[in-house]
Amino acid sequence: MTSTSEGRRANAVKAPVVAGGHTRIRPFNARDTYPEQNLDNDLCQAVVAGDTVYVRGQIGQDLDTSESVGIGDAEAQAEQAMANIKMLLEEAGSRMEHLVKLTIYLIDPRYREAVYRTVGRWTKGVHPISTGLVVSALARPEWLCEIDAVAVIPEEARA
Repeated sequence: MTSTSEGRRANAVKAPVVAGGHTRIRPFNARDTYPEQNLDNDLCQAVVAGDTVYVRGQIGQDLDTSESVGIGDAEAQAEQAMANIKMLLEEAGSRMEHLVKLTIYLIDPRYREAVYRTVGRWTKGVHPISTGLVVSALARPEWLCEIDAVAVIPEEARA
């Protein structure tokens, strides 16, 4: 886990960049996120391509500090992941009611009820499609669930 000051320095919110004709929200380099690994990947938290927003898998991590939250608590991690998704959609010009698809990754099927109950609170009345997967592990051992999202930008917000 990164110290708070290192996390803030590593993940200071950067202005969106345009690459390949698409807007990249919160660009970063994997070497800052995973300093213990020998990585050098330019990534971002969300991509706006046309009227579609693709949100990177979100976990129990504060995007501004890189601090893991809810360690040992899948429900708290899902809550942070959904808060991150909401924030990223808004930064991209969309909103939660414009969610189209969620993909939910769990490292243990016993977390399903708590995680899905949390997701359900955030998506009440929205009715996105959803795919749920149980995987052997996520990128860090303390992460219990990961949620990625696809949404649209409503026509009135496209200008």
